[in-house]
Amino acid sequence: MLTTLAISNYRTLREIVLPLGRLNLVTGANGSGKSNLYKALRLLAQTAQGGVVNALAQEGGLDSCFWAGPENLTKGMLAGDTPIEATVRQAPKRLKLGFAGEDFSYLIELGLPKPDSTTLFGLDPQIKREAIWNGPKYRPASVLVERRGPMVKSRSPEGQGWLTLSAHLQSGDSIFTELADPERSPEVLTLRDSIRAWRFYDHFRTDAEAAARRPQLGTATPVLHHDGRDLPSAIQTIFEIGDKAAFDHAVTDAFPGAKVRITPQAGGILQLEFNQQGLLRPLHASELSDGTLRYLLLIAALLTPRPPELMVLNEPETSLHPDLLPALARLIAKASDGCQLWVVSHANRLINALSQFEHCNTLALDKNLGQTQIVGQDLLNTPSWQWQLK
Repeated sequence: MLTTLAISNYRTLREIVLPLGRLNLVTGANGSGKSNLYKALRLLAQTAQGGVVNALAQEGGLDSCFWAGPENLTKGMLAGDTPIEATVRQAPKRLKLGFAGEDFSYLIELGLPKPDSTTLFGLDPQIKREAIWNGPKYRPASVLVERRGPMVKSRSPEGQGWLTLSAHLQSGDSIFTELADPERSPEVLTLRDSIRAWRFYDHFRTDAEAAARRPQLGTATPVLHHDGRDLPSAIQTIFEIGDKAAFDHAVTDAFPGAKVRITPQAGGILQLEFNQQGLLRPLHASELSDGTLRYLLLIAALLTPRPPELMVLNEPETSLHPDLLPALARLIAKASDGCQLWVVSHANRLINALSQFEHCNTLALDKNLGQTQIVGQDLLNTPSWQWQLK
């Protein structure tokens, strides 16, 4: 489980360190930084896929993603006594992302290359630094792998001295994609596979042409696709190797008297049928409302037979009637028993329902002078974190 998330200089996230629990609820007004926090977490996930540099390029490059305010905000600026003016930057321009976990922790720093008139790719972000250490708290003796520029070193198996893993790692390549070796660097391989298993659900399709509305060729599906295209197979997999009773309960909790069945068709095709109280025949997925279909997608995602270490739901209340949100909160709370959950929402009814659970870690965001802050956070309740590894 992740215990801390740290971000520096990403859009409105000038410097933020968040404490994390088993169930995390991120909320706040429009423009407070919820989407930026979600995007930063996705960028972290891209490091294990080898796509963090391309992901930044798709967002407009490092300059577009970088904190747009002054390098330092003084007390006078924060109090409104001093005007905010541009100054000469003293430190290198670095976007930093990191997390602390119960087993391993990781950070990455991205920056720009030195000016070079011989190339048209002089604005490509470069990975300047990466580090992996053991446990949630950094200690010099706990560092297992460290990368500075092209040089990567790892602690020797005996714990005495360092081994060079690479002296020429390309600036756009992460240690996860190039140096995940079960013998030379098993911690890199372990952490890479863990991050790759993170799941993000924010693009469920429920429009008339959505694949989830059509019968699909059946195949065992323990993990629902991020757009929900394999919904019938995912539900049937839950029925066969997962918690069917929990699925049935989640359906009736939201739609009293309703029941979902998956029926086989010719050629191995699976069709979803939704039996609703008062109707003489079942409804097929093509006939369901956007909200009903989306709710079934959320059930299939949350009750996965193969729970990841981290699952992220971005505004799951979209298209749902407010009366469904208490049932959704109960479903999310149950799912958090099996994996760490991160929920981004601005629906008051869902927020209030989730907040009733004792293990819900609510992170309310606000913005002051363009930077995102956590409401009520101060030095006493900010997790320990440091970027400079000496």
